Amino acid sequence: MEVIEKSAEGLSRSFTVKVPHDAIDARVVSKLEEIKGQVRLKGFRPGKAPVSFLKKMYGKGMFGEVVQDLVQELNDKALSDRNLQPAVQPKVDIEGDVETIAGGGDLQYDLHVEVLPEVEPVDVADIELTRPVAEVPAEDVENALKELAEGQREFAERQADATAEDGDQLDIDFVGKIDGEPFDGGTGEGIALIIGSGQFIPGFEEQLAGVKVGDEKVVKVTFPEDYQAEHLAGKEAEFDVSVNKISAPKDVEIDDEMAKKLGVESLDKLKETLGERLGEQFKQMSRAHAKRALLDKLDETHSFDLPRSMVDQEFEQIWQQVESAERDEEDKDKSEDELKAEYRTIAERRVRLGLVLAEIGKRHKVEVPNDQLQQAMIAQARQYPGQEREVLEFFQKNPGALAQVRAPLFEERVVDLIFELAKVTDKTVSKDELMKDPGEE
Repeated sequence: MEVIEKSAEGLSRSFTVKVPHDAIDARVVSKLEEIKGQVRLKGFRPGKAPVSFLKKMYGKGMFGEVVQDLVQELNDKALSDRNLQPAVQPKVDIEGDVETIAGGGDLQYDLHVEVLPEVEPVDVADIELTRPVAEVPAEDVENALKELAEGQREFAERQADATAEDGDQLDIDFVGKIDGEPFDGGTGEGIALIIGSGQFIPGFEEQLAGVKVGDEKVVKVTFPEDYQAEHLAGKEAEFDVSVNKISAPKDVEIDDEMAKKLGVESLDKLKETLGERLGEQFKQMSRAHAKRALLDKLDETHSFDLPRSMVDQEFEQIWQQVESAERDEEDKDKSEDELKAEYRTIAERRVRLGLVLAEIGKRHKVEVPNDQLQQAMIAQARQYPGQEREVLEFFQKNPGALAQVRAPLFEERVVDLIFELAKVTDKTVSKDELMKDPGEE
């Protein structure tokens, strides 16, 4: 067996690999020896069929298996001997075919591979970051308490001749029509709707103010341009609405009794719990800002050649999302070439940061615990009700798919590690400043 390096330009490598027929034939014979005891052939006792006969029967298929295994083995060896890591799956061009090799020909193929660059990350202990933090305002806790109270609000049926007011709960039936024809999903019976809640599309609830029980009203609306059901977006529609019942909201007492209904021992304990939940949201936003600052710093302080194949793959994923989404205002006047150039820069940034974080994680022996990986797989499987088992089996049988689940978990653990080792200074900011979008890609 012979491996000859043909070219080495940047991160691209090309090899020619040669394997004499005798070496392949020896492996085929060895495999046939292994299986001959399991083969049942007419005229031969179990395990007694000669290998020469088995080769005539199964040789071609066996040569195919051996060549496939040998190519993978030699590719791995060619790269490991040279301390090279492939950026993506290597490309293999085999001369001739399996039939030629089985007939006595040698195996020869070209191996083309793009390798990962050598990355020398900064010492994370030298990284300096400012992390914005903010206290949870007391009014936020009070507002959260009021929202909870609204969810507990009960309604009392109004008198038969009462007219509906803002805040009332209606029980309605309706049939929606476009151009006089009912449409899918536009029909409902016994639907509870609170006027002013914003549950329905804009303009619907307002037109029901003033109705009485037994009224039938035609409500005319226009579906928003960005409505989730694309076949309805921007369309004008009419709803034939029948009013079955009108109920007025009862006052809600925000006290210990309400807290107990929510499973909390007292109002003070409920406020404490809400404060802790909001505090967690504030911590998440604080971390998001610090992470963005960290990624910016890592991007600025590292420069090395990027595997074109990895950048291409990342760009294609981004561009598919761009094409399937509506353009932002700032992108509407840009040409496709301008947008592609911008998103390619983003793809390069992501690949660069991915390689830097991977190297930092490797040097610090960061691992994703099995239980965390399992939870992430289960969470993804639950997105496909009734197919959970098949999804989990897919992850177990496909290392590439499993790696995609592990990657974001690994990244977050590396980021947490850097926060622990870096020089991080907390800076108190306002709630509004903290809640700004950190601008993560």
